[in-house]
Amino acid sequence: MTTRIYGLDKCDTCRKARNWLDRFKVPYEFVDYRAHPISAVALKEWAPALGGWEKFVNRASTTWRSLPDARKAPGSAAEWTLLIKEYPALIRRPLVVKDDGSLHQGFSDALFKRLFLAEA
Repeated sequence: MTTRIYGLDKCDTCRKARNWLDRFKVPYEFVDYRAHPISAVALKEWAPALGGWEKFVNRASTTWRSLPDARKAPGSAAEWTLLIKEYPALIRRPLVVKDDGSLHQGFSDALFKRLFLAEA
């Protein structure tokens, strides 16, 4: 299995992450989750593994801020899943699924060095 990077093709942070991986010749597969939505099963597995729905979702995003207040308080995993299916840009990007199954969110030089260069 290859490391998968989930994100949006036009996201600047995702581009930075992909450029970093290319520069350091780290093999990966990029999945644009607007074109290839993440399954509800995966969303429900990944959210708790990343610290819960509140950490899985980027509450600082324009998408989140533009939601009606009633949509900003999902009461169950099913409601969170529906919200993310409707607004995939809510997921904090990039979402990294390493070949060992570990999950990570976001991009920084330090994070990616720890994730990918510590193995070398």
